[in-house]
This record gives sequence, structure tokens and C-alpha cells, in this order.
Amino acid sequence: MASFAKSTSTIFVVFLIIGSTSAQLSTNFYYNSCPKLFDTVKSTVQSAISKEARMGASLLRLFFHDCFVNGCDGSILLDDTSTFTGEKRAAPNFNSARGFEVVDDIKSAVEKACPGVVSCADILAIASRDSVVILGGPSWNVKLGRRDAKTASQAAANNSIPPPTSNLNALISNFNAHGLSTKDLVALSGSHTIGQARCTNFRARIYNETNNLDSSFARARQSNCPSVSGSGDNNLAPLDLQTPTNFDINYFNNLVNRRGLLHSDQQLYNGGSTDSTVTGYRNNPGSFFSDFASAMIKMGDIKPLTGSNGEIRKNCRRIN
Repeated sequence: MASFAKSTSTIFVVFLIIGSTSAQLSTNFYYNSCPKLFDTVKSTVQSAISKEARMGASLLRLFFHDCFVNGCDGSILLDDTSTFTGEKRAAPNFNSARGFEVVDDIKSAVEKACPGVVSCADILAIASRDSVVILGGPSWNVKLGRRDAKTASQAAANNSIPPPTSNLNALISNFNAHGLSTKDLVALSGSHTIGQARCTNFRARIYNETNNLDSSFARARQSNCPSVSGSGDNNLAPLDLQTPTNFDINYFNNLVNRRGLLHSDQQLYNGGSTDSTVTGYRNNPGSFFSDFASAMIKMGDIKPLTGSNGEIRKNCRRIN
């Protein structure tokens, strides 16, 4: 285990990186170069969500998984090449990350409006905001000016994204290492008010855990998630049983009622330091919305490529 001093210095370096690069991002970066950008992205996202409401959660998750692996640089969108194995087949993403075709559609529409101008990393940032808004959540001004990575790392994805088996201390440490606070952790976890999870990611919780798990909820989830590994692994269940396509506070209601689907979800309300934040958001939706928006902006500041670093991809799946 790394020493406290080493952990502190690592976090300090992350903050330095965020502070020095995020200053180059701005909400009006494409004001002159691509004035129709926001309308173009939103119309495509709206169309995709109209066809499948779950897509909003999928696009939001892509942004999370992009930013947590070497920064918000669009690396998650890259297909494997002869020179690198990308992030799509990493454990947190394989048979799980989705929405790449929608990103392709957005990129195609944006390229028609302003060719060679807008990065895939920025498209993902805007699409995640629009997804939240369309599903009833808060809005925020998206900072832009990111450029696209020229490589990707499966190993980094495997090591940087916290697994659903994480306990509270591991979650806090992981988010801190990305320059995010414990409050940011709880707020961003609230994104699990939308979307679905695969049986393989919650099987151990519904069969092996007894403390802090509502028994009727466990039985309901077991009906579509066999106990034997390899059987029904990809069967889906909503992360929020009540309103899985509405961005609201029911995720926090679920936690208080011991109905968090993932082990890592329920860890946020398990007699620990984050219990009070969960109950605070449950009782004050406005506070959750405000903190979520702020945390999304903060997460979007993680190690962006700016200036002459990286590139503006023509196709989000491959480098130019």
C-alpha cells in the first residue's frame, strides 16, 4: 500500500494538472468556428433517446469512463489498432460500454456543419450534458476546447475505473486520485438514477450479501439473474427500479431503503461518512442537481489535451 505522503503528493500533482490545463477550456470555445454545434449535438442525442431511452445513460457513462482513463480525451472511442489495444475491451467496458454508433452519428452531423473543427472528446462532453437534460436532470455550461488522444490503453482502463465491488474507502480513494471530492463521488454516483446493469455486476450482492439489502428486492432481482456464473451474465436490471429513464432522486431513496443494485452503490449508505450526503440529496433534489452539475464540470476538467496536443479526429473510432 502506498504511503500517505505518496498518495497526497499524487493527488496534489493531479490537481496541478487539472488547474494548468482546464484554464484553457471555455464555454464559448466554438462560438465563432461552429455556431450550430450545440443544436446539432442535441438534435442527434434527442433522436437517439427517443428511439431508446436507455441511450441517455449509455452516453453519460461513456463520458465517465473516458475521463477516468488518462483524462477526457475521447480515448474510449478508439477501436483497437496494430499499435495499441484500446479501452473498449477493458473489463469495465467489454459487453457493457455502448452508444458508439450514436457518437458516430453526432460526429457525422457536426462534421457537415463545421468540418475538422470539433473534437470527439468535446462531442462526448456535450452529449452527456444533453442526455441528462433530456431525461429530466440539470443543465450546465459545458467547458470546451479539448482535443482527441492519439492512443488508448486497455490496461489504464482496467486500473482506473472503480469496479462495482468497490467498498467506500476504495471509491473515495479512486475519486480523490482523479481530483474529485467525496461529495463529488456521491453526486456523480447519482447518475445511477438512470441506466441498467448486467447480472454479472450485481450477482454477488443479491446472492451473498444479507446486511443492508432488502430481501424482497434481492428476490426480485434473482428472478432474472441466475446464481451460477456464466448463466445470464448479460441479463439486465435497472439501476433505479422506480424510474430508470428519469433523472431524479430515486437512486438515493433506493439506497436508504437498502435497494442499491450494485455493492458500490449501497456502500454510499452503509453507516459510513457519506450517509449524510445521501440523505441530504434525498431530501433536497435541488441540492443534488446543483452538486451534480458542478461535479460534471469538475470531472470534465480532468487532464484535457489542449493547444497543439492531440488532434481533431475526423472519425471518432480512429486517429487521423
